[in-house]
Amino acid sequence: MRCSSRKCFVTSAGVMLLWLFITLQIPRETEDGQDVMTMKGQETSYDSKKNSKPPQDWHTITLKYTQKIQKRRKTWLTVGISAVSGKDPNSLVYTLATLYNASSKAELKRLTVLVHLADSDFAWLKDIIAQISSLFSAQLLAEQLLLIRAPPDAYPTVDGNHSPEAHEGEGYSKQNVDHAFLMSFATNLSDYFLLIGDDVFCAPNFVTHIYSKVTALKPRPWALLEFSNARITGKLFHSRDLPVLAHFLLLFHREKPLDRLILHFRTLLVQENPILYTPFLFYHRLSHPSFDDEEDTVVQKMNPYGPSNLPASVFTDMIVSDAHFPWEAYTLDESFFWTNNTRIGNHLTVLLNNPTRLSRVQVMTGSLVEGKYALRKGQVELGYDPQGMPQDCTSFELLGWLMQGQMDQELPQESMEYPVSCVRLVVKANQAGGLMIRHIYLWEENAPDGEESR
Repeated sequence: MRCSSRKCFVTSAGVMLLWLFITLQIPRETEDGQDVMTMKGQETSYDSKKNSKPPQDWHTITLKYTQKIQKRRKTWLTVGISAVSGKDPNSLVYTLATLYNASSKAELKRLTVLVHLADSDFAWLKDIIAQISSLFSAQLLAEQLLLIRAPPDAYPTVDGNHSPEAHEGEGYSKQNVDHAFLMSFATNLSDYFLLIGDDVFCAPNFVTHIYSKVTALKPRPWALLEFSNARITGKLFHSRDLPVLAHFLLLFHREKPLDRLILHFRTLLVQENPILYTPFLFYHRLSHPSFDDEEDTVVQKMNPYGPSNLPASVFTDMIVSDAHFPWEAYTLDESFFWTNNTRIGNHLTVLLNNPTRLSRVQVMTGSLVEGKYALRKGQVELGYDPQGMPQDCTSFELLGWLMQGQMDQELPQESMEYPVSCVRLVVKANQAGGLMIRHIYLWEENAPDGEESR
């Protein structure tokens, strides 16, 4: 694959540096009592008409901006996240919260979190930085959490090619460049680099789990370990490989999507077969994944008599294994959530994005034909008043018990004093072996005619 001289110049210059670095000061109080946040940035740019320095000097110029960070104590693992504004403005904050909540104090000493704020929406940038500086001030001050951003003019320019192939390439080009900058900056922060998305749940003690797998593989060479079957989430690299990978992404940023470039890079480093570990340590927080992500797209049935299943997050403390994620119990297709060896008190919770008055709740467990792997003893609860970070309902009331692994109950509106924020399936007795949660269906009050009919 060849590139134009202009493109090669951009990629070779871009891989050496991150053009803009953001350091945060925790919100301080002004004279009028209001909290403000200061954001300091150092920016470099190259203009051949005004500056005669050759491209190779940019590494020296940029080094003074990164010297403090690069000299910090090197950790064992860097978790890298490239975040953009999306349908859920809080997804990055939730991801950071679950990441830190899933890690012990000992694990946090091994961990650095690097976030690339890869969006040009200034309103979103201002809001997300304010949230992060408020909620994660301790991590920022300890340099356990680093925020960076590359300005738009650091990205390769789009040429005048308007062919369908060129248009398709533009769709994933930015994501590739976003991650190239992220990886380039992460090179000297730690021994290993873990890539995750900005909308995930992290399994408890994921750092220890990854450490044990890496230690067990010591005699065996590898280029990529995978701790999730999501397209880019849960991918572990040696940090020493990041400069080459960043250059590779920049060189072919318009040729393939990021996940395919990563897999191709793995084969270039002579690892032909994937190394995928289960149970997975990371899975999407959103119940309805992004439609830009083909592998995770949920095709919803257009059934006028079917359930509403409004936008929500789905989480659980049950074992997550194989290829079945908790949110698959909330989709309207034929997917399901599979787990095993459940214990009393385990739950699967649907947290609605907005409180909603429901008219009907249906929970089905067990296989469709034979009813195997049904929950033998469980109950469904309705939750209210979500609080905390990540959010969870603070109060619950019993809706009904499962009979032979199923419950289908209408909610009389005269008994619904408050809108519902959570629907929770709770295990009420230890159950060895497999459990299939086929679906949790919700019907919204005042649905179109016929939607509530059985």
